[in-house]
Amino acid sequence: MINVTCAIIRNEEDEVLVVQRGEATDHPLKWEFPGGKLHGGESREDCIIREVEEELSMEVVIVDRLPEVEYDYGFKQIRLIPFICDTLDELPFLSEHIAYKWISSNELTGTDFSEADIVVAQNYLEIITIHSKDPVKNQDNPADNLSVDKELRAMVNSMMSMKEAEWVAVSAIENPEIFSKLLEYSFSEDSKLAFRASWTLTKVCDRFPELIYPEIDGIIQKLGALENESALRSFLRIISLSDIERISEKNHGILADQCFRLLRSGFSAVAIKAYSMEVLYKLVLKYPELRNELSATINMIQPEGSAGILSRGRQILKKLAGL
Repeated sequence: MINVTCAIIRNEEDEVLVVQRGEATDHPLKWEFPGGKLHGGESREDCIIREVEEELSMEVVIVDRLPEVEYDYGFKQIRLIPFICDTLDELPFLSEHIAYKWISSNELTGTDFSEADIVVAQNYLEIITIHSKDPVKNQDNPADNLSVDKELRAMVNSMMSMKEAEWVAVSAIENPEIFSKLLEYSFSEDSKLAFRASWTLTKVCDRFPELIYPEIDGIIQKLGALENESALRSFLRIISLSDIERISEKNHGILADQCFRLLRSGFSAVAIKAYSMEVLYKLVLKYPELRNELSATINMIQPEGSAGILSRGRQILKKLAGL
Protein backbone atom coordinates (compact mmCIF):
# COMPACT_ATOMS: atom_id res chain seq x y z
CA MET A 1 0.00 0.00 0.00
CA ILE A 2 1.48 3.34 -1.12
CA ASN A 3 0.76 6.28 1.19
CA VAL A 4 0.04 9.45 -0.79
CA THR A 5 -1.01 12.86 0.53
CA CYS A 6 -3.15 15.27 -1.46
CA ALA A 7 -4.37 18.83 -0.90
CA ILE A 8 -7.73 20.42 -1.52
CA ILE A 9 -6.35 23.95 -1.88
CA ARG A 10 -8.83 26.82 -1.57
CA ASN A 11 -8.30 30.45 -2.50
CA GLU A 12 -9.97 33.53 -1.00
CA GLU A 13 -12.95 33.07 -3.35
CA ASP A 14 -13.46 29.57 -1.91
CA GLU A 15 -12.49 27.99 -5.25
CA VAL A 16 -10.54 24.72 -5.33
CA LEU A 17 -7.33 24.03 -7.26
CA VAL A 18 -7.18 20.93 -9.49
CA VAL A 19 -4.27 19.84 -11.71
CA GLN A 20 -4.10 17.64 -14.82
CA ARG A 21 -1.70 14.74 -15.35
CA GLY A 22 0.22 14.28 -18.60
CA GLU A 23 -0.36 11.60 -21.23
CA ALA A 24 2.67 9.49 -20.23
CA THR A 25 1.49 8.87 -16.65
CA ASP A 26 -0.41 6.16 -14.77
CA HIS A 27 -3.61 8.19 -15.19
CA PRO A 28 -3.27 10.00 -18.52
CA LEU A 29 -4.97 13.40 -18.74
CA LYS A 30 -6.95 12.79 -15.53
CA TRP A 31 -7.44 15.63 -13.09
CA GLU A 32 -6.41 15.29 -9.45
CA PHE A 33 -5.75 17.14 -6.24
CA PRO A 34 -2.01 17.94 -6.00
CA GLY A 35 0.18 15.90 -3.66
CA GLY A 36 2.60 13.01 -3.59
CA LYS A 37 4.18 10.04 -1.82
CA LEU A 38 5.01 10.07 1.87
CA HIS A 39 8.75 9.75 2.55
CA GLY A 40 10.14 7.57 5.33
CA GLY A 41 10.23 9.40 8.67
CA GLU A 42 8.18 12.29 7.28
CA SER A 43 4.94 13.43 8.90
CA ARG A 44 1.87 13.60 6.70
CA GLU A 45 1.59 17.33 7.28
CA ASP A 46 5.22 17.93 6.29
CA CYS A 47 4.69 15.76 3.23
CA ILE A 48 1.78 17.72 1.79
CA ILE A 49 3.46 21.08 2.40
CA ARG A 50 6.65 19.80 0.71
CA GLU A 51 4.77 18.27 -2.22
CA VAL A 52 2.76 21.42 -2.92
CA GLU A 53 5.94 23.49 -2.80
CA GLU A 54 7.80 21.10 -5.13
CA GLU A 55 4.95 20.56 -7.62
CA LEU A 56 3.42 24.03 -7.67
CA SER A 57 5.83 26.47 -5.94
CA MET A 58 2.97 27.43 -3.66
CA GLU A 59 2.68 27.88 0.09
CA VAL A 60 -0.38 26.56 1.89
CA VAL A 61 -1.84 26.60 5.38
CA ILE A 62 -3.40 23.33 6.54
CA VAL A 63 -6.97 23.88 7.73
CA ASP A 64 -8.28 20.34 8.26
CA ARG A 65 -8.17 16.72 7.13
CA LEU A 66 -10.61 14.47 5.31
CA PRO A 67 -11.03 10.69 5.73
CA GLU A 68 -8.32 8.58 4.11
CA VAL A 69 -9.23 6.79 0.89
CA GLU A 70 -7.85 3.35 -0.04
CA TYR A 71 -8.07 2.37 -3.69
CA ASP A 72 -6.85 -0.61 -5.69
CA TYR A 73 -6.01 0.35 -9.27
CA GLY A 74 -4.92 -3.20 -10.11
CA PHE A 75 -1.35 -2.20 -10.87
CA LYS A 76 -1.00 -0.37 -7.54
CA GLN A 77 -2.80 0.12 -4.24
CA ILE A 78 -2.80 3.55 -2.68
CA ARG A 79 -3.92 5.16 0.56
CA LEU A 80 -4.81 8.76 -0.24
CA ILE A 81 -4.49 11.14 2.75
CA PRO A 82 -6.36 14.39 1.98
CA PHE A 83 -5.81 17.77 3.62
CA ILE A 84 -7.93 20.89 3.24
CA CYS A 85 -5.62 23.87 2.78
CA ASP A 86 -5.89 27.62 2.20
CA THR A 87 -3.53 29.76 0.13
CA LEU A 88 -3.00 33.27 -1.17
CA ASP A 89 -0.87 31.93 -4.05
CA GLU A 90 -3.16 31.77 -7.09
CA LEU A 91 -0.53 31.30 -9.81
CA PRO A 92 1.02 27.83 -9.48
CA PHE A 93 4.24 27.06 -11.34
CA LEU A 94 3.64 23.58 -12.78
CA SER A 95 6.60 21.19 -12.62
CA GLU A 96 4.80 17.81 -12.95
CA HIS A 97 1.37 18.58 -14.41
CA ILE A 98 0.28 19.95 -17.77
CA ALA A 99 -2.59 22.21 -16.65
CA TYR A 100 -4.38 23.65 -13.65
CA LYS A 101 -7.65 25.39 -12.97
CA TRP A 102 -9.55 26.96 -10.07
CA ILE A 103 -13.11 25.65 -9.88
CA SER A 104 -16.10 26.14 -7.60
CA SER A 105 -17.14 23.26 -5.36
CA ASN A 106 -20.18 22.77 -7.61
CA GLU A 107 -17.86 21.94 -10.51
CA LEU A 108 -16.06 19.11 -8.69
CA THR A 109 -18.65 16.48 -9.65
CA GLY A 110 -18.21 17.27 -13.36
CA THR A 111 -14.40 17.03 -13.29
CA ASP A 112 -12.70 13.97 -14.85
CA PHE A 113 -10.80 12.86 -11.74
CA SER A 114 -8.76 9.72 -11.12
CA GLU A 115 -10.87 7.19 -9.20
CA ALA A 116 -9.40 7.81 -5.73
CA ASP A 117 -9.71 11.57 -6.20
CA ILE A 118 -13.39 11.14 -7.08
CA VAL A 119 -13.95 9.73 -3.58
CA VAL A 120 -11.97 12.58 -2.01
CA ALA A 121 -14.06 15.14 -3.93
CA GLN A 122 -17.28 13.42 -2.79
CA ASN A 123 -16.11 13.43 0.85
CA TYR A 124 -15.21 17.11 0.63
CA LEU A 125 -18.58 18.01 -0.89
CA GLU A 126 -20.40 16.01 1.77
CA ILE A 127 -18.59 17.81 4.58
CA ILE A 128 -19.04 21.33 3.22
CA THR A 129 -22.70 20.59 2.46
CA ILE A 130 -23.28 19.54 6.07
CA HIS A 131 -21.46 22.58 7.40
CA SER A 132 -23.06 25.02 4.98
CA LYS A 133 -26.62 24.28 6.05
CA ASP A 134 -27.99 27.49 7.50
CA PRO A 135 -27.91 27.04 11.28
CA VAL A 136 -30.15 30.05 11.77
CA LYS A 137 -32.97 29.00 9.46
CA ASN A 138 -36.30 30.28 10.84
CA GLN A 139 -34.50 32.27 13.53
CA ASP A 140 -34.87 36.05 13.59
CA ASN A 141 -31.73 36.97 15.51
CA PRO A 142 -28.73 34.62 15.38
CA ALA A 143 -27.00 36.35 18.29
CA ASP A 144 -29.93 35.57 20.61
CA ASN A 145 -29.63 31.87 19.85
CA LEU A 146 -25.91 31.41 20.39
CA SER A 147 -24.69 31.04 23.96
CA VAL A 148 -21.20 32.40 24.43
CA ASP A 149 -18.00 30.44 25.13
CA LYS A 150 -18.81 26.71 25.31
CA GLU A 151 -21.16 26.58 22.32
CA LEU A 152 -19.26 29.27 20.42
CA ARG A 153 -15.93 27.53 20.99
CA ALA A 154 -17.40 24.24 19.74
CA MET A 155 -18.92 25.92 16.67
CA VAL A 156 -15.73 27.77 15.76
CA ASN A 157 -13.69 24.56 16.14
CA SER A 158 -16.01 22.66 13.80
CA MET A 159 -16.45 25.29 11.08
CA MET A 160 -15.71 24.11 7.56
CA SER A 161 -17.59 26.45 5.24
CA MET A 162 -17.54 30.11 4.31
CA LYS A 163 -21.29 30.30 4.93
CA GLU A 164 -20.91 29.12 8.51
CA ALA A 165 -18.16 31.65 9.18
CA GLU A 166 -20.39 34.38 7.73
CA TRP A 167 -23.16 33.40 10.13
CA VAL A 168 -20.88 33.61 13.18
CA ALA A 169 -19.62 36.95 11.85
CA VAL A 170 -23.19 38.29 11.75
CA SER A 171 -23.67 37.03 15.32
CA ALA A 172 -20.52 38.87 16.42
CA ILE A 173 -21.79 42.10 14.93
CA GLU A 174 -25.04 41.65 16.82
CA ASN A 175 -23.42 40.57 20.09
CA PRO A 176 -20.26 42.33 21.41
CA GLU A 177 -19.54 39.41 23.74
CA ILE A 178 -19.19 37.07 20.77
CA PHE A 179 -16.79 39.51 19.11
CA SER A 180 -14.69 39.64 22.29
CA LYS A 181 -14.60 35.85 22.48
CA LEU A 182 -13.49 35.53 18.86
CA LEU A 183 -10.66 37.97 19.58
CA GLU A 184 -9.70 36.00 22.69
CA TYR A 185 -9.76 32.68 20.79
CA SER A 186 -7.55 34.19 18.09
CA PHE A 187 -4.66 34.29 20.57
CA SER A 188 -5.36 30.80 21.94
CA GLU A 189 -2.59 28.18 22.14
CA ASP A 190 -5.07 25.85 20.41
CA SER A 191 -3.85 26.47 16.85
CA LYS A 192 -7.02 25.17 15.19
CA LEU A 193 -9.26 27.36 17.36
CA ALA A 194 -7.00 30.39 16.84
CA PHE A 195 -6.98 29.95 13.07
CA ARG A 196 -10.74 29.64 12.70
CA ALA A 197 -11.55 32.39 15.18
CA SER A 198 -9.18 34.87 13.50
CA TRP A 199 -10.48 33.83 10.06
CA THR A 200 -14.02 34.57 11.28
CA LEU A 201 -12.85 37.94 12.61
CA THR A 202 -11.80 38.88 9.08
CA LYS A 203 -15.39 38.22 7.96
CA VAL A 204 -16.67 40.41 10.81
CA CYS A 205 -14.33 43.25 9.80
CA ASP A 206 -15.24 42.88 6.12
CA ARG A 207 -18.87 43.52 7.05
CA PHE A 208 -18.36 46.07 9.83
CA PRO A 209 -14.77 47.39 10.00
CA GLU A 210 -15.59 49.86 12.79
CA LEU A 211 -15.65 47.01 15.32
CA ILE A 212 -11.90 46.41 15.12
CA TYR A 213 -10.66 49.95 15.82
CA PRO A 214 -11.04 49.86 19.64
CA GLU A 215 -8.90 46.68 19.61
CA ILE A 216 -6.44 47.32 16.81
CA ASP A 217 -3.67 48.96 18.86
CA GLY A 218 -3.67 46.06 21.31
CA ILE A 219 -3.51 43.60 18.41
CA ILE A 220 -0.50 45.40 16.90
CA GLN A 221 1.37 45.28 20.21
CA LYS A 222 0.86 41.49 20.34
CA LEU A 223 1.93 40.73 16.75
CA GLY A 224 5.57 40.13 17.64
CA ALA A 225 4.68 37.37 20.11
CA LEU A 226 2.07 35.70 17.90
CA GLU A 227 3.42 32.31 16.76
CA ASN A 228 0.30 31.03 15.00
CA GLU A 229 0.90 31.88 11.33
CA SER A 230 -2.75 31.48 10.39
CA ALA A 231 -3.90 33.95 13.05
CA LEU A 232 -1.05 36.30 12.13
CA ARG A 233 -2.15 36.19 8.50
CA SER A 234 -5.73 37.08 9.47
CA PHE A 235 -4.69 40.02 11.66
CA LEU A 236 -2.36 41.38 8.97
CA ARG A 237 -5.21 41.16 6.46
CA ILE A 238 -7.46 43.12 8.83
CA ILE A 239 -4.76 45.76 9.42
CA SER A 240 -4.01 46.01 5.68
CA LEU A 241 -7.65 46.95 5.06
CA SER A 242 -7.82 49.38 7.99
CA ASP A 243 -7.34 53.14 8.04
CA ILE A 244 -3.79 53.83 9.24
CA GLU A 245 -4.96 57.17 10.63
CA ARG A 246 -7.20 55.29 13.07
CA ILE A 247 -4.18 53.51 14.54
CA SER A 248 -2.28 55.28 17.33
CA GLU A 249 0.89 56.90 15.94
CA LYS A 250 2.95 55.38 18.76
CA ASN A 251 2.17 51.98 17.22
CA HIS A 252 3.12 52.93 13.65
CA GLY A 253 6.79 52.21 14.34
CA ILE A 254 5.99 48.87 15.99
CA LEU A 255 3.82 47.92 13.01
CA ALA A 256 6.49 48.92 10.48
CA ASP A 257 9.19 46.97 12.34
CA GLN A 258 7.04 43.85 12.55
CA CYS A 259 6.06 43.97 8.87
CA PHE A 260 9.65 44.50 7.69
CA ARG A 261 10.75 41.60 9.90
CA LEU A 262 8.08 39.31 8.45
CA LEU A 263 8.83 40.41 4.91
CA ARG A 264 12.54 39.64 5.27
CA SER A 265 12.01 36.35 7.09
CA GLY A 266 12.70 33.21 5.11
CA PHE A 267 10.06 31.40 7.14
CA SER A 268 7.01 33.63 6.66
CA ALA A 269 4.21 32.28 4.49
CA VAL A 270 3.20 33.94 1.23
CA ALA A 271 0.05 35.55 2.63
CA ILE A 272 1.95 37.01 5.58
CA LYS A 273 4.52 38.60 3.27
CA ALA A 274 1.81 39.88 0.92
CA TYR A 275 -0.22 41.55 3.66
CA SER A 276 2.96 42.93 5.23
CA MET A 277 3.74 44.64 1.92
CA GLU A 278 0.25 46.15 1.80
CA VAL A 279 0.54 47.48 5.36
CA LEU A 280 3.98 48.94 4.70
CA TYR A 281 2.72 50.64 1.53
CA LYS A 282 0.03 52.37 3.60
CA LEU A 283 2.70 53.47 6.07
CA VAL A 284 4.83 54.81 3.20
CA LEU A 285 1.93 57.08 2.21
CA LYS A 286 2.14 58.65 5.67
CA TYR A 287 5.92 58.35 6.11
CA PRO A 288 7.57 58.78 2.66
CA GLU A 289 11.01 58.16 4.19
CA LEU A 290 10.09 54.45 4.33
CA ARG A 291 9.71 54.25 0.56
CA ASN A 292 13.32 53.34 -0.31
CA GLU A 293 13.52 50.72 2.45
CA LEU A 294 10.32 49.05 1.25
CA SER A 295 11.46 49.07 -2.39
CA ALA A 296 14.85 47.61 -1.46
CA THR A 297 13.27 44.91 0.71
CA ILE A 298 10.82 43.83 -2.01
CA ASN A 299 13.63 43.70 -4.59
CA MET A 300 15.74 41.65 -2.16
CA ILE A 301 13.08 38.94 -1.66
CA GLN A 302 11.93 38.78 -5.31
CA PRO A 303 14.56 36.30 -6.61
CA GLU A 304 13.53 33.61 -4.11
CA GLY A 305 9.83 34.45 -3.94
CA SER A 306 6.94 32.29 -5.08
CA ALA A 307 4.57 33.29 -7.88
CA GLY A 308 2.28 34.99 -5.37
CA ILE A 309 5.08 37.07 -3.86
CA LEU A 310 6.43 38.03 -7.28
CA SER A 311 2.99 39.22 -8.36
CA ARG A 312 2.28 41.21 -5.18
CA GLY A 313 5.80 42.63 -5.14
CA ARG A 314 5.48 43.94 -8.69
CA GLN A 315 2.16 45.56 -7.82
CA ILE A 316 3.58 47.36 -4.78
CA LEU A 317 6.75 48.44 -6.65
CA LYS A 318 4.59 49.89 -9.41
CA LYS A 319 2.55 51.86 -6.86
CA LEU A 320 5.74 53.07 -5.15
CA ALA A 321 7.15 54.25 -8.48
CA GLY A 322 4.00 56.26 -9.07
CA LEU A 323 4.27 58.23 -5.82
